[in-house]
Amino acid sequence: MSLEAGLEQTDEDLVNGVIRGEQEAFTRLFERYRLDVCRHLLGIIRDAAAADDLTQEVFLRLWRRAGQWKGEAAFRSWLLRIATNLALNHLRTVKRRREQPIQPVNFAEDDEDDSAVPTWMIDAATLRPDDALAQTERRRLLHQVVGQLSEEKQVVFRMVYHAQMETR
Repeated sequence: MSLEAGLEQTDEDLVNGVIRGEQEAFTRLFERYRLDVCRHLLGIIRDAAAADDLTQEVFLRLWRRAGQWKGEAAFRSWLLRIATNLALNHLRTVKRRREQPIQPVNFAEDDEDDSAVPTWMIDAATLRPDDALAQTERRRLLHQVVGQLSEEKQVVFRMVYHAQMETR
């Protein structure tokens, strides 16, 4: 299969290829959605190493269970739902082990994660220092409020706000 032919294939075509055991189709889906899945997982679990591991698990499940996608929802939504379920299971496991982060959250560093407003949307040169401070404070407060929600509600918030999924 040529590179151009692979780019023109729909998700449905590629999933059907995975069902038939075609590694090329699987590779194309992996390349197409790996970053989305990893970002989504990172937004839920806040652990880059675990997000990488869970990304691999999401795609392993795709390889084994591609036939479970019925095409009723968008493929990306189905894949992110698998990721969400794995992330919630991971968080429950971590909670049972009573693991705690080694270092407390530093909001200055945390602004670089998916909860921050994308930098391309802000022209920092046009912000006055007091506006920049106010914007940072709003982000910090939003992060704090969302952090107080239950895990399930945090996941819903992130899916709607960060993954731009619809609420209907």
